[in-house]
Amino acid sequence: MAEVDTEGAAVPAVRRAARRVAVASIVGTTMEFYDFTIYGLASALVFGDVFFPAVSPSVGVLSSFATFGVGFLARPLGGILFGHLGDRIGRKKVLVATLLMMGGATVLIGCLPSFGTIGFWAPTLLVLLRLAQGLAYGGEWGGAVLMSFEHVPPQRRGFFASLPQTGLSAGSILGNLAFLLVALLPDPQLQSWGWRIPFWLGAVLVVIGLVVRRRVEESPEFRRTVEADDVPAAPLRAVIRSHPRQILLAAGVMAGISVGTYVTITYSISFAGGLGVEHWKVLLAILVSNVLQLVMVPLAGALSDRYGRRAVFLTGIAVWALLSLGFLPAVSTGLLPVVLVAYLVPYGIGYALTQGPTPAMFAEAFDSRVGYSGISLGFQLGNLVGGFAPFLAALVYEAVGEAVLGVCVCVLLLLAGVSASALVRLAPAAR
Repeated sequence: MAEVDTEGAAVPAVRRAARRVAVASIVGTTMEFYDFTIYGLASALVFGDVFFPAVSPSVGVLSSFATFGVGFLARPLGGILFGHLGDRIGRKKVLVATLLMMGGATVLIGCLPSFGTIGFWAPTLLVLLRLAQGLAYGGEWGGAVLMSFEHVPPQRRGFFASLPQTGLSAGSILGNLAFLLVALLPDPQLQSWGWRIPFWLGAVLVVIGLVVRRRVEESPEFRRTVEADDVPAAPLRAVIRSHPRQILLAAGVMAGISVGTYVTITYSISFAGGLGVEHWKVLLAILVSNVLQLVMVPLAGALSDRYGRRAVFLTGIAVWALLSLGFLPAVSTGLLPVVLVAYLVPYGIGYALTQGPTPAMFAEAFDSRVGYSGISLGFQLGNLVGGFAPFLAALVYEAVGEAVLGVCVCVLLLLAGVSASALVRLAPAAR
């Protein structure tokens, strides 16, 4: 009787499982960044008038950006909660829960009455739903990265772990497209009902995500931990004791990255509008940059498998940091070719080169037993800084102008590069 090549037969099954998990992870991160994109755009374009009409327009925009930042306050708490559950009961169950929570809050925001209808209850409910979104976001990214990272061989982990990052670009593309269309409405219709449509459309992504995520298998690393009866009773306490420097360095990486990101894709819209630059030019530039990222991020992940996480990451940081000095002056020209280049090179290329290696770099820095808690906590602590970047950027610009703001962003990006270099040196699995 002929022998059955079970090892060879298992390879296609492993590949199918890896592809299925990658798709499930991408859908979740797409939902996450779709939510963040439409909320950021709504904050810049309409929330000041809809939820904060009792104050001046400039204060209304600042108040809207403050609610944008409130969601980031909840993210570390979500990272702690869902990180604990992900290391205790598994990645798959937690990722289903975070998807439902994200999508539900997004749809409900689209249903909120305005300040003119229910008074101060309107911004109060907006803040509460923003907090619910933040809790869910806190547990989404770490789980999505780990599921992709833990389903593939070490030599392919940079590429596969980068795939959830393409969801950030896809979500931003979908969010910008949605708002680009409704922004064509006259202002009365946009502020009355038009802005709600992108939030309601989030329900479609939730349904797709649930169908896909129910079909994936649990992470092999987590299954082995369960079989070895090595599941930690208190993952958060364990990771803080065993990986304190990794948590702080991961937070340092994300602090710089998130500040640069939200100044680029959120604050810059309000900045340009205040100078009379048409909103559609900025939205188009962000959209084209995100299309480019769909190619550049996985490419950067694959390059990190070949040349190392640090080399690829630092290349991206160098490009992004240097060009951030001239970013706002270029946008202020209002010339479409200049605006396109201002976004495409630092955001479409520089940012993408940092995002490709980051997921694997973070996953390699932590023991898989406490990986969900460690990755989520470091990532979300750093994002906490970025959540208030649009608000702080507006204050800095009003106080000292765009040149100093550009220098601040550049310095924070360079500090992210220093943190990444140190993090890689602490990760025995990294190259």
